[in-house]
Amino acid sequence: MAPRIDSLNSTIGDGSVFEGKFYINGSLKIDGKFEGEIKTDEELVVGETGKVRTNIEAKSVTVAGTVIGNIKALNEVRLLETAKVLGDIEAPNVSVQKGVVLTGRINICGEYKKDLEKVVEDSYNSTPLEKYKKQ
Repeated sequence: MAPRIDSLNSTIGDGSVFEGKFYINGSLKIDGKFEGEIKTDEELVVGETGKVRTNIEAKSVTVAGTVIGNIKALNEVRLLETAKVLGDIEAPNVSVQKGVVLTGRINICGEYKKDLEKVVEDSYNSTPLEKYKKQ
């Protein structure tokens, strides 16, 4: 499944190495090696040959390569079959294909922005079972 990129602004090509801070207005594809800080208001794609060591914040993230660091996306995270991730993932929608290697926690937050543990606890505690305990 190919990543959906509406406007690819920048690419760090296969064989390239980038270290530092990269703030981009638009989408970024990494096929080379990146270490530092990335922030984009659009999509970040880590290609099959991409190797990234950073915490990622983006609108959407697609990983086919290797990421060491946490991933936070406003819309979705897609882990393709060749993805290898060491870090936590937080997004309203996460898709994981067969073959992915992932070590970390996944928080799927839906439309909730805060205190996900309380959302789940409240849901659990509001079951019909409560009415039977009171009788």
